[in-house]
Amino acid sequence: MTVQTTLVQAKGQVTIPLEIRKRLKLKQGDRVAFIETKDGVIIQPAEVVVSAALSEIGERLDAEGVSLEQLIERGRKIREELVEEEYGLGDDGAE
Repeated sequence: MTVQTTLVQAKGQVTIPLEIRKRLKLKQGDRVAFIETKDGVIIQPAEVVVSAALSEIGERLDAEGVSLEQLIERGRKIREELVEEEYGLGDDGAE
């Protein structure tokens, strides 16, 4: 494990050391995610966090025997029901 330190600037900004930016392939404008753990904070490229989350969602859907298309359709039906309940509108927009 390599340990590098940096100073926290007045606005809470820190510079990620060059070696770490290179290893994570971070460039200007990239988003990073801060993941708080009981032992400290992990910094990861945001795309890694999103990719991992999507993979986990996919695994859970597979375990439940639900396809992504089925999940999307369920969401569509729920939204339709909410619109009907809230505004009294059906599929055609008529009251």
